[in-house]
Amino acid sequence: MKETKTILVIGTFDTKSDELIYLADRIVAQGGRALTMDVSVLGGSMRPTNVSKHDVAEAAGASIQTAIASGDENTAMQIMARGASILTARLHAEGKIDGMIAMGGTMGTDLALDCARALPLGVPKYVISTVAYSPLVPADRLAPDIQMILWAGGLFGLNSICKSSLSQAAGAVLGAAQSVETPKRDRPIIGMMSLGSSCLSYMKLLKGPLEERGFELAVFHATGMGGMAFETLAAQGYFCAVMDFALPELGNLLVGSIINGGKNRLLSAGQNKIPQLVAPGCVDLVDFPSWQDIPARFADRPYHAHNRLISSAALTAEERRETAREIGHRLGKAQAPVHVILPILGIEEWDREGQPAHDPVGLAAFFDEMRSAIRHPVELTEIDAHINDALFAETVLGIFDDWVARGIVTKALQ
Repeated sequence: MKETKTILVIGTFDTKSDELIYLADRIVAQGGRALTMDVSVLGGSMRPTNVSKHDVAEAAGASIQTAIASGDENTAMQIMARGASILTARLHAEGKIDGMIAMGGTMGTDLALDCARALPLGVPKYVISTVAYSPLVPADRLAPDIQMILWAGGLFGLNSICKSSLSQAAGAVLGAAQSVETPKRDRPIIGMMSLGSSCLSYMKLLKGPLEERGFELAVFHATGMGGMAFETLAAQGYFCAVMDFALPELGNLLVGSIINGGKNRLLSAGQNKIPQLVAPGCVDLVDFPSWQDIPARFADRPYHAHNRLISSAALTAEERRETAREIGHRLGKAQAPVHVILPILGIEEWDREGQPAHDPVGLAAFFDEMRSAIRHPVELTEIDAHINDALFAETVLGIFDDWVARGIVTKALQ
């Protein structure tokens, strides 16, 4: 017999009672429990909820009267979002819920994103939204393992089209709660950034040796969402150390590409006292969606269409210098040891001699600026190797082993 799982159902029960009650009933019909939370402000629910709107407002240090008196729907819903996310985290910490599902338009989605981020990795979190996958939803608001489904035809009232989405979502969140294998945290985890496994391949040389040393390795894809997930988990203290060897998302951020890791890229580990090994993998490239026209400023540069989703163009020498300065600036804020490794013979597979991104002048300009940008107490090591060479991996392991021996990195779980 499967253990009965409880799903928190969040929404504005004044305007969407029919839909939310249908969603909760579908969860119960499939053998789960539904714990309901009302986040409405003005009206009331057709059915009593387990967590009232007054409970939500009070959790935010306010009241429904305060929200109404603000006279502004955005201010009012931010009060409710703050209270809802606090209560969501509390209910999970108390063992009262096994997952959450929320539904809404832009208002409800805004609130739901906060609630999802309040829950740890591995706790199912679903959002049914009229703006799912829309550019209105910024990537840096998304929890690392959030699930979304488009609420088609669901703006006002139940119908056969929106019931299809609601019933799927009910089954999905309950099924996830029943089958999820949450992170065991039985070994210390190293967070690593890479870009695919052909452009950057050092993880193939590092995974086995790190596991033999008693560590678990989690590798994130540096295509925007991966960097955001990496930074979120670093901020939550998931990692005993990070090996941040792919930084194109930072360069993308500086030149205005949407394929970036958010404003906190290269900051969260240092702010949370996590030791960092850093190398500048792929900082010579700027990425942008293949389905868009090549931006005019990149039209005359070396260009690589990786697939129908993502393409890359080369950064200029000055853009690389700017990236180097920003790397130094961000690493200088770290509150734990940082060691930067510069592989002088190249920083990604396509920059080798004869490959389309080979630019020794631009690479030299980057390294020259890095030497100036990296300042004590950040350490700097240069090696006569390419980032994908065995010597790079050997250098990484040497520094890491020294950190373990000195107690900078510990195998003791937090």
